[in-house]
Amino acid sequence: MKIAISGSTGLIGTALTTCLQERGDEVVALTRSGEGPYVWAEPALVPDLSDIDVVVHLAGDPVASGRWTDAKKQRIRNSRVDRTSALAQALAKLQAGPSASAPALISASAVGIYGADAGAQVSTEDSAHGTDFLAEVCVAWEAACGPAVDAGVRVAHPRFGIVLDPSGGALAKMLPIFKLGTGGRLGSGDQFMSWVSLPDAVRALVALIDGDHHGPFNITGPEPVTNAAFSKALGVALGRPAVIPAPAFAIKLAFGKEMATQTVLASQRAEPERLLRAGFVFEHPTVDAALDAVLN
Repeated sequence: MKIAISGSTGLIGTALTTCLQERGDEVVALTRSGEGPYVWAEPALVPDLSDIDVVVHLAGDPVASGRWTDAKKQRIRNSRVDRTSALAQALAKLQAGPSASAPALISASAVGIYGADAGAQVSTEDSAHGTDFLAEVCVAWEAACGPAVDAGVRVAHPRFGIVLDPSGGALAKMLPIFKLGTGGRLGSGDQFMSWVSLPDAVRALVALIDGDHHGPFNITGPEPVTNAAFSKALGVALGRPAVIPAPAFAIKLAFGKEMATQTVLASQRAEPERLLRAGFVFEHPTVDAALDAVLN
């Protein structure tokens, strides 16, 4: 197939590109700069995608870099909603054209859609949405695909949990601290973490690309764990103690209360019900197996 990827240089996009190319697919990057037919400089200027089979839309302003000023929050929202809306409208026009051959759309989302205070309650794809900032962003992000869905384009939303890989994301930020033996639980440690190894996240995306799948899919491991349990597992994987906690008040001071509450202190126990029902088999079904795979 010929597959276009936005956010192709990010953690997930890079690994997905390699995987698809290794199996023989042609991958093109939807880039914001440079030259060529697939430059997407401005949100409204969507390139011609009529020769593409599947679009994987992963791009978005990083959530966990920098404090959440009003301007930062606006960038987080606009970078997701505006581009997704323009992309969905462009695909809808292709679907309505004489050939009716719009590519399928795999448009990223996140388990943040269930809210930061879900506690120990299990969240599946049918669970209610949260009402905090990140939840509202995710709701608007998925809703922006409405024009494509209404036109009959196949649209799937991978709702990513914490993707584990030492080269990026949350794990990359935790490793230096834990390698020094100064890591430990964050806050109470009771908050649930919905994690997934990078290899399994990529395999799940490939399943969504290849199959006739529509709607939301939680891209998380089948066994979410508390932050305390994750910290202990990471310490064991590194052969280091993990007994020095970071108090919640210190995290809120460092990140700002809103960002801390909705990211590192958030509790989301999302389970991949639809992936499992579709027959997906995880290579790394436990956090111990996932950490061992990506670290060793």
